[in-house]
Amino acid sequence: MQAKLREYARVCMDYKYLNHIDSPADLKQLDRSVLPEVCSELRDFIIRELSHNPGHLASSLGTIELTVALHYVFNTPDDKLVWDVGHQAYAHKILTGRRDRFSTNRQFRGLAPFPTPAESEYDAFIAGHASNSISAALGIEIGSEMRHENRNVVAIIGDGAMTGGLAFEGINNTSMDKNNLLIILNDNNMAIDPIKGGFTQYLVDMTTSESYNKLRWNLYKMALKLHLIDARRTDKMRRFNNNLKTILTRQPANIFQGLNLRYFGPADGHNVDDLVRILTEIKHHRGPKVLHIITKKGKGYEPAENDQTVWHAPGEFNVESGIRNASSGTDVNPLWQEVFGQTLLELARQDETIVGITPAMPSGCSMTIMQKEFPERVFDVGIAEGHAVTFSAGLAKQGMKPFCNIYSSFMQRAYDNIIHDVALQRLPVVLCIDRAGIVGNDGATHHGLLDLAYLRPVPNMTIGAPRTADDLRAMMHLAASFDAPIAIRYPRGRTSQLSPDEPHIPVVVGQGACLRQGTDLAVLTLGAIGNTAADAIAQLYEQGYKIAHYDIRWLKPIDTKLLDEVGTHFKRVVTIEDGVIAGGLGSAVVEYFADKGYTASVTRLGINDQFVEHGSTKELYQLLHLDKQGLCESLLQALGR
Repeated sequence: MQAKLREYARVCMDYKYLNHIDSPADLKQLDRSVLPEVCSELRDFIIRELSHNPGHLASSLGTIELTVALHYVFNTPDDKLVWDVGHQAYAHKILTGRRDRFSTNRQFRGLAPFPTPAESEYDAFIAGHASNSISAALGIEIGSEMRHENRNVVAIIGDGAMTGGLAFEGINNTSMDKNNLLIILNDNNMAIDPIKGGFTQYLVDMTTSESYNKLRWNLYKMALKLHLIDARRTDKMRRFNNNLKTILTRQPANIFQGLNLRYFGPADGHNVDDLVRILTEIKHHRGPKVLHIITKKGKGYEPAENDQTVWHAPGEFNVESGIRNASSGTDVNPLWQEVFGQTLLELARQDETIVGITPAMPSGCSMTIMQKEFPERVFDVGIAEGHAVTFSAGLAKQGMKPFCNIYSSFMQRAYDNIIHDVALQRLPVVLCIDRAGIVGNDGATHHGLLDLAYLRPVPNMTIGAPRTADDLRAMMHLAASFDAPIAIRYPRGRTSQLSPDEPHIPVVVGQGACLRQGTDLAVLTLGAIGNTAADAIAQLYEQGYKIAHYDIRWLKPIDTKLLDEVGTHFKRVVTIEDGVIAGGLGSAVVEYFADKGYTASVTRLGINDQFVEHGSTKELYQLLHLDKQGLCESLLQALGR
């Protein structure tokens, strides 16, 4: 930690303005004319910091001018900024008193990877997942009104988050309730209206100008006198305003205007002076309103602008050359996602009914491998996990074989869709659950620790967890011809292969495998964590402890024949899983033993009733005592040693 703080001092020592901004109050002391230079320094600081401490680069570079303008105009933290997709908010962190600790961002016991109220009073709401900003901000705005607290509330949504259904639910509610919420749509290549060069700036200039608003007010008063609108109906006033704008600009109304939200834009999201002017004007307007800004992801750093997907989170890189650091190459095992992508392509070549569905993660889950060869059979539905699952159900209903790949923590957002639209109809949808278990530096919002527990109670659901790359391939081949819902969960990172002396045991639904015989203790594992357990068991075996190791493979249906063998022959049993203990493998074993009357003592190892912080996977597994050393200690305790 101290080394990173020293690196911070080296990086930022030459900044004329940024070095002296420890809060938004310091920013407000600056003359408006120097704000472009502040933005330039912020951009350079973020690029240099992330070059050696990897994080989300391109998204934060795209929101620098907006962030500076927001904190310059609004009275934060009393005024509330609610960020959507938290990786847009690095500049926000730096301007709100965390500049000197930013080198610890996403590091173990350092700054959190996303805005979180537990870290700063400037973080109004947690922002790890997407599409929740409008709903949360509306609640804060109306709650403040009810408590007679006079404040501005701003929801900043963008980077694809407008594709999520929750965003539209929030917009709909905003249009119906009396409120003064400001929604800022950060549009970085997802434009609502056509972008037509200088005319778009004219549109903003006109709708925020004093003359336009005076004309609008005079026409509104005239309409009142003629009884064309009712003064008691604020929704009528908003509709009048939007219709007037449509008439004067000869532009069709967009979704916001159709919902009676006052709409401003599109505006240049990289012109900080214009943003300050616009925000200063519209923050006083009553009623819900939308400011639509156009930004460029990766703005100001050419490599990030040219390849926004890769530079979303590029890892370490050389600032001057723009070359990303290559991996050491010491680990030849492929990534889990690469095994998935290659296997999906193999299956797609064999069966034309196989299709791929992903919610905005084609490269992250390696579905791009199939997409290159069969683009018409891969569907990126945007940040819309619930839709992804139900869309998959519809495809299955028509005889297609959908492989729906969703990160474990994001799959939580589609739980009802899984139950109602897939499982209830027993449709053969393959749920490929990527990033299961501990994912590392993205922290509590991204760890995939709940999927085993929330899927196990669902009727008609089959749940598998491969321990090796070969297991994943075999499970996917089984799933391709399976006639019911099936979920396959696997972690982030590199796969494990069969050891040279380990026999290949065919993968059969509902059957586990005995990896090592023993008499003193039985260890039951599920998924990739079984490899760490195998290393711990091997070490204890050398010390004379005869520990049996069983790879359960399938949480549901669980191998009851295997459990009968364990329950009959062992007095001590340990279950190990990289998910929450409550409701997972350990719970399934305890429930089965209780029903059958087995009296073995069962120790359940996994994640206790807690949210796990951010840090490297190595640090976190060590913290949770689920690394090799921690498992050795736990197994010795179970043995009474």
